[in-house]
Amino acid sequence: MTELFHPALLPLAAAVFLPALPDGGRKFLTVAVPLAALALCAAGPHGARGGFEFFGHELSPWRNDGLSALFACVFSLIGAIGAVYALHEDRAAEQSAGLAYLGGALGVTLAGDLLTLFVFWELMALAAAAIVFIGGRPGSAGAGMRYLMMHLFGGVLLLSGILLRAAETGSLAFGPMTADLGSPAAWLILAGFLLNAAAPPLGAWLPDAYPRASVTGAILLTAYTTKSAVYALIRGFPGAEPLIWLGAVMTIYGVVYAMLENDARRLLSYHIISQVGYMVCGAGIGTQLALNGAAALAVGNILYKGLLFMAAGAVLHVTGKSRLSELSSGEGSEGPLWRKMPATAALYLAGAAAISSFPLFSGFVSKAMTVSAAGETGAALPYLLLTLAAAGTFLSVGLKLPYNMFFRDSTAAPKAKEPPPNMLAAMALAAALCLLPGLFPGLLYSVLPFPTGYQPYTAAHVVAALGTLGFTALGFIMFLPRLVPAPSLSLDTDWFYRRGAASFMRFLHGPLSRGAEAARRFFFGRLPAGLARASENPRAFLGIAALSARLYFSTPGAEAALRERLETALKSYPGEACSYRPVGSTVLWVILFLAGYLALYYIAN
Repeated sequence: MTELFHPALLPLAAAVFLPALPDGGRKFLTVAVPLAALALCAAGPHGARGGFEFFGHELSPWRNDGLSALFACVFSLIGAIGAVYALHEDRAAEQSAGLAYLGGALGVTLAGDLLTLFVFWELMALAAAAIVFIGGRPGSAGAGMRYLMMHLFGGVLLLSGILLRAAETGSLAFGPMTADLGSPAAWLILAGFLLNAAAPPLGAWLPDAYPRASVTGAILLTAYTTKSAVYALIRGFPGAEPLIWLGAVMTIYGVVYAMLENDARRLLSYHIISQVGYMVCGAGIGTQLALNGAAALAVGNILYKGLLFMAAGAVLHVTGKSRLSELSSGEGSEGPLWRKMPATAALYLAGAAAISSFPLFSGFVSKAMTVSAAGETGAALPYLLLTLAAAGTFLSVGLKLPYNMFFRDSTAAPKAKEPPPNMLAAMALAAALCLLPGLFPGLLYSVLPFPTGYQPYTAAHVVAALGTLGFTALGFIMFLPRLVPAPSLSLDTDWFYRRGAASFMRFLHGPLSRGAEAARRFFFGRLPAGLARASENPRAFLGIAALSARLYFSTPGAEAALRERLETALKSYPGEACSYRPVGSTVLWVILFLAGYLALYYIAN
């Protein structure tokens, strides 16, 4: 029976009917549905394909092998944890969007063909944009629109590549495409995947959008989009050498921006880029050890990154503050925040230990696989960058953020308290799942896509990790006065569609509008004064032209009345050019671009 029911259909159907339920029913459904999807994904027959023919192509919406099942199960698990975290809220629209988002992520990871993947890929983008739109934070609407536009652009790249590949190969099967990287189709598909992985320079949407979501909605955002892209890269482009270098650069890129960041959730967002870099690098290395490492790190990252966002969200929920410069202000304070929120601080530190690869935590047994694979393949520079990024992760997420959020004197401390019990319960469950693989790595290794005999707890590995962590902590203590957060915002490549686009529009509405006005005066300057004034308003000009035509062809009896209406119209519009200048400049540019295109076309042909 499970073979006939696609796991993605369950959250999608629930998303449709959920708004009609009472509050208690909605909350029950948001927890029960991800757990039911988890059971379906775990119990479904491995290797099963539910296929049918579509316009001559074989589609396989459900491929449940080891790699797909691993990602689908952890996606369902974090969906349930996120629902528990949000039980105190009554946000029907966000709950519905969250279930649709889960359905899209499950559809992507279980898709056996590229067309099915694309459909769920776009559904995931729409649901995530909805979560950002309804976040209720300052700037949520703008961030949601930018998120949507970037991901629709990525969808266009992906669909273009899929159609070209179908034309080239006659197949829509989703499998390894590394050998086809010489074709434009493979590059377009790879570009679509990398945009969702937040690879620079197209990754600025992530730190722009995720902090604008609500405290509860951001948990799901951290899990699905980028990790679905990691799954797609492992499945579609294992061993693609460009990914090694891109992933290594991403690890440093995210760490550097995180060190500059003042907002806690934006800092953690940049670390998603850094951590995904490890996974992209692992997919590029392509050995079984590296692919296992990328998959294991994705699983761990979904849990500990969710925990870190939950803890930072709890602080925001209680204090209303997310900027470290505001949380750590010593002026008028009554002690550090951890004294009022000890459980939240302890749970955050558990997530920080996991992401920083402390022994006995999940990051230690997963991240080491990718780093070791880079060392075994002789990729010296990527190996060095991955190691350096590990130190930067501990410095920013394990030291800078908790010190300024919990352990410095804070003006938020007097009114602070622990968040609601359901939030603490969700964080505690995520923390336990961060600790379990570190204590029993065999549990994690047994569900990875390839058999592995990797041993993380060797003396050399433990000593090296502790040495890196110790010297990083020493450097933090030495340079602590220089690491005080400044009240600033670091612009990424989003400058081009923030300030760059604004500058371009000012140019359109400034010099070009004046140019359009000069052209208007040149062409209409010699007309009679009444018509020249009327030309300043296109609607008035058309009306006056119609009255003039009626007057010319009028009968003698109607001539006087029409002439009076025409004189009134000419006197009523002394000049309203400002109301249409932007339209005029846009039309001018369209004409110029069209003329240039036609000229180039005829030159080329």
